[in-house]
Amino acid sequence: MFGIFASQDRKMRSTAEHWLELADRVWHYRRDLLTGPETQRLVGHTQELREAVRAKQDAAKLKLLIERLEETLREVGGRIYPKSSLVENVEFFLMAAIVILGIKVYFIQPFKIPTNSMWPSYYGMTPEVYPAGEDAPSLAKQAARFVLFGAVHHEVVAPESGTIRVPVRYNEMFGGDGRVAFDKVDGRKWAVLPAELRQYLFYVNETPVKFQLPLDFDFDLAVREAFGMTSDQMIIAARNSRRGGNGLKWVDVPVKAVAGKPFLSFDVMTGDQLFVDRVSYHFFRPEVGQGFVFRTGNIPLIARDYGDQYYIKRLVGRPGDVIEVKEPVLWRNGAPISGAKAFELNASRENNFRGYGYAPESQAVLLQRGTMAKVPADKFLALGDNSGNSADGRYWGYVPAKDVVGKPLFIYFPFTARWLHSP
Repeated sequence: MFGIFASQDRKMRSTAEHWLELADRVWHYRRDLLTGPETQRLVGHTQELREAVRAKQDAAKLKLLIERLEETLREVGGRIYPKSSLVENVEFFLMAAIVILGIKVYFIQPFKIPTNSMWPSYYGMTPEVYPAGEDAPSLAKQAARFVLFGAVHHEVVAPESGTIRVPVRYNEMFGGDGRVAFDKVDGRKWAVLPAELRQYLFYVNETPVKFQLPLDFDFDLAVREAFGMTSDQMIIAARNSRRGGNGLKWVDVPVKAVAGKPFLSFDVMTGDQLFVDRVSYHFFRPEVGQGFVFRTGNIPLIARDYGDQYYIKRLVGRPGDVIEVKEPVLWRNGAPISGAKAFELNASRENNFRGYGYAPESQAVLLQRGTMAKVPADKFLALGDNSGNSADGRYWGYVPAKDVVGKPLFIYFPFTARWLHSP
């Protein structure tokens, strides 16, 4: 059973190879009949999928590209050529591919939580920090934790003893958010696949220390726990610091570095991986309070930077609903919103829920302080449970009804106490 869950990406790559074989057959037997635009679409979509397979992209990305190629094949392969033994072969491969996708594509779909916008309902990548002086896990334990929890160990070693200095985002006019500054750089995932990473620059005394981490990893959680500082304390320290400029301040943390020893030691825990029900919303309309998975290709403020992806948030508004934020409570149609335990916990700021907040006026398109949002027809409004760290409908607007995918079923990995859990 676990092997089945763990091999979703490999199975989707195998399915993609079937589609590529089918696309090659259609191209070889139909290219003299295709128009210029049809040729361009078929060749382009085939090449996109082939490159994604070579790069070992995850199942969700491959599925998007398979769907795009399948639509093109249906258009250029189904109308142009007459019925023949070749057609029967093509149809056989087409139907075989659909059956292989079957349950995964049309009934349930694997999905990995990329960020902590839904924390603590669903976890993105989170840290497990080892206190100063505690030994890192052995290689055998690291391997076991990787298999069970998707944990990858990281250490930042001090080049000398002394003061640790951290760059914190802070602007004299607008203040700060207490988060550690970083640069985005090109790097490698698993030392093989191209990936965009976060690069941090700390100092021990005057000696720079650079290290890289996954782009979606919320490193600030590890910093706060390791150095014993809250985000508010970081902001105060940045305000009082005389070092820095250009939107950041250098903060001396209350932990001293020891030469040759790690001053940061932590595991990056993988994001929750869950199954999504793709069927129910074909028969029942989405309910406020449900986890809510959707595609982003028709949301311009997401698509322009990140393309067509799958996102997960919580549904807070259906067509006609009027939504308002009154920190820390979210209001719907003139009353505190109901329909999910997460709404209650955010309103009371319990169990790590921090409450709903306004987005900065310079960035928000909806739900600025003192405003309401009425959800248009054929649209939905989705917000993250972790309001202070969620790029959600406040920043990019509404979700088109046609792009709704489904609701989460349960977490199938990692094998923590939250396994099979469905908030």
